[in-house]
Amino acid sequence: MITDTKTGLVLFITGGAGYVGAMLAEQFSKRPDVKEIICLDKEEEPEIFLTNPKITYITANTSDGTWQEKARAKNPDIVVHTAWQIREMYGDKEKQWKWNVDGSQAIFDFAFSMPSVKKLVYFSTVASYGSYPDNTINHFFTEAEPFRKTDYLYAEEKRIVEENLLNTYKTAKEKANVGLQVFIIRPAAITGPRGRYARIRFGLQSALSGSLKGQKSFVYDMVSLMVSWVPVTPKWLRQYTHEDDITDMVGLFSFNNLKGDYEVFNAAPPGPAVLGHDMAKAVGKRILPIQPWMARLAFFWFWHITRGRIPTSKGSWKGYSYPIAVDGSKITKQYGFKYKYESGEAFVKNTGRYETDAHK
Repeated sequence: MITDTKTGLVLFITGGAGYVGAMLAEQFSKRPDVKEIICLDKEEEPEIFLTNPKITYITANTSDGTWQEKARAKNPDIVVHTAWQIREMYGDKEKQWKWNVDGSQAIFDFAFSMPSVKKLVYFSTVASYGSYPDNTINHFFTEAEPFRKTDYLYAEEKRIVEENLLNTYKTAKEKANVGLQVFIIRPAAITGPRGRYARIRFGLQSALSGSLKGQKSFVYDMVSLMVSWVPVTPKWLRQYTHEDDITDMVGLFSFNNLKGDYEVFNAAPPGPAVLGHDMAKAVGKRILPIQPWMARLAFFWFWHITRGRIPTSKGSWKGYSYPIAVDGSKITKQYGFKYKYESGEAFVKNTGRYETDAHK
């Protein structure tokens, strides 16, 4: 991307307090061609930003309508939308829908209305391909295959938002009002030393690895005790994408003159996926074979008995039972992008830009 070296680029990153958003802001602020990064999040400003002169922080929700004028005054060149309420809010789907679906549309409307914005990068998910019983560990979904409806709210909201983004793009194109490129990233599970150590949060990897222990939570301690073995369904499979590869992918889209108008990419490295026995070996535990109905029952019980504190919401058990493997090679074929880590390496290795976090 051609930059005015006197002024530099201005980025607008949503979800600036989140795992991915904060990481992108921190890394991109080190670039000499970046003048300023506006971060938007409903959570308070992370400590790592307080002494960073390039970062301007706006505390607001994407859906509340209070941030647009502040962001517009900065004339951003690039918009990166990572903000998302991933964990389903127990008993409050309407608020979650407003935050995720309406909030995303507000970001899209802002990006398409700003003449200064040349690129929009949106984080989607592989989950929206749908965890169906006929999925196999040998089929790798490509970007040419459609998303499918599901009762897993996270995947369904992401499916709808991608659909809304495409419609927004088409409407703008019909009006000859498209002045920006759109890049959609559909990542597999993102991990790395920053995700595992600097930001310990509830997830499959943290639960099975035992990193939830010592978090001063009875619920987390209970889960750690119950996964003394690794419960594995017959078709259990995971793909992991290293956090550094995600940063490099967004950097490729943001800071280079690339061909393309509306581009969609799976983000999953080549090489073997992580299967049940790989997971067990990585966390030093033995496998406990289970059937999908057992996972469904356990997920239902945990969800309601903890009122959502353990994020096993409706439909999420299917992701534990029916595999979604994706082909992430399109970005390599189209732009020459090279992944640094295979899935298994991303899952276990404490290397990369945040490897010091693993030794704190």
